[in-house]
Amino acid sequence: MKLLKPVLGTVLLAGLLSVNTAYAGDVLDKIMSTKTIKIATDANWPPQSFINDQNEMDGFDVDVAREIAKRLGAEVEFITPNWDVITAGNWHGRWDMHVGSMTPTKQRAEILSFPAVYYYTPAAVAVHTSSNITELSGLNGKKVGTGTGTTFELYLQHDLIIDAEGAPAFEFQIDNAEIKSYETSVIALDDLRLGDGVRLDGVVSSLPTILEAIENGYPLKVVGTPVFYEPLAVTVDLGDSELNSKVASIVASMRADGVLSTISKKWYGVDYATVK
Repeated sequence: MKLLKPVLGTVLLAGLLSVNTAYAGDVLDKIMSTKTIKIATDANWPPQSFINDQNEMDGFDVDVAREIAKRLGAEVEFITPNWDVITAGNWHGRWDMHVGSMTPTKQRAEILSFPAVYYYTPAAVAVHTSSNITELSGLNGKKVGTGTGTTFELYLQHDLIIDAEGAPAFEFQIDNAEIKSYETSVIALDDLRLGDGVRLDGVVSSLPTILEAIENGYPLKVVGTPVFYEPLAVTVDLGDSELNSKVASIVASMRADGVLSTISKKWYGVDYATVK
């Protein structure tokens, strides 16, 4: 599996131009009547979601999305809007659901709904293998990259509040970082691999994403222990309690019958579907 691929394939972008405003019940009714669900996710965020060598969407989030669609009795259509567009809310029917490892924070809950947490993952820090940094405080005042609009960016800004169920307490361990924000932290890792201090001194990202990069030959290493753990949830737009309830029920059944654990072990080698 390659870490980075050009996102020029046949990922379906249909639906981005639709501007139907959703009201309570409308989204679920549309899904059930058309037997199709439009799910937004990232096309360049392995192993969570990416385009594989067959030019198809693949990854942990993609498998979870397909299973949700299957249990709804619908075919899934993936679309890949930018992260900041997704987190802005007010989707206006351009897609029905987001399955893309989003942390349910109080700020996001003002504009989005989080019907179900489906796994928990650690956030970690990577440096180049040639770096002399051995602890997180070694990045104080250094150039640290991450994805824009992410919990990783909020962590570096000392502005992260994770108030979702199952999230353990954490401390800010990197001070006064020169934050370099990228479209995704995968792109930040691409800059970090150029060499220690060439463009970046470190990157904050999902631990599975960092380990995936290392497995694919990136000359990186993890520093210290995870900086925080975050519950990650299926996301829907505000205003459809029926869809919320249906998704919550489906994800609960996927946890109960072990499917979430199976998908997690397939992609991560460990069970992130349960609280650690």
